[in-house]
Amino acid sequence: MKPLVVRVALSAAVATLLCILALPMVSLLVRLSPGELLHQLTQPVVLTALGLSLETSIATTVLVILLGLPVAYLLATKEFTGKRVLQTLVEIPIVLPPTVAGVGLLLAFGRAGLAGGALKALGIELPFTTLAVVVAQVFVATPFFISAATAGLAGIERRYTEAAATLGATPGYGFFRVLLPLALPSVLAGSAMAWARALGEFGATITFAGNIQNRTQTTPLAVYNLLEATPDVAIALSLVLLTVAIVVLVSLRDHWFGGIRDARR
Repeated sequence: MKPLVVRVALSAAVATLLCILALPMVSLLVRLSPGELLHQLTQPVVLTALGLSLETSIATTVLVILLGLPVAYLLATKEFTGKRVLQTLVEIPIVLPPTVAGVGLLLAFGRAGLAGGALKALGIELPFTTLAVVVAQVFVATPFFISAATAGLAGIERRYTEAAATLGATPGYGFFRVLLPLALPSVLAGSAMAWARALGEFGATITFAGNIQNRTQTTPLAVYNLLEATPDVAIALSLVLLTVAIVVLVSLRDHWFGGIRDARR
């Protein structure tokens, strides 16, 4: 092919992709004036949805760190039978359709689910509750934290922990005082990505927790509800989520994508 044809083809491909990716975001940004945006964000339904999203996403992030950090440490530092299976299990929610995740959660933790009887005996009913929102968010957000944390922990030279052990440090002391501080940037990056993913979760939440105002209606679900009746309110909420996504990605891009590459080596 002639160089001119190649350049034209490349330019057309880049321009088309930029339109597909950028035009929807630009359309959101120019739809409302700053005054209109502030007005819409003060609507009670908006404040309620934002408050619930903030509450559940923070709770989710805490749970993801507490449950995911031991798994990340295991994947980063140990070789054991079934490691590949565990890695695959951790990564599946990234590619699993969110509605399928919601159906799976319902069949696992619903009244007639595999664990439904045990939960009922303990007096716990998950579906269509705020706790169900957190469970759905944990399911979809955990892989983002574990991938980044695993890469950060795996990238630390073993000589540091070996030196600590030589000096008499217990494994727990070596982890919390040596390994974790060195991997902290990746752990924080994974936490931020998990929080952003939890904040934007829709499919698994609406399937497993429903769309109940003041109880399970998080910001993405409120956008879905409001889009037809009050589109300006839905656009204002969408801008909040878009802003969060941009800030997180721009701030943590090297940590996140670098972590993905390292974790897959």
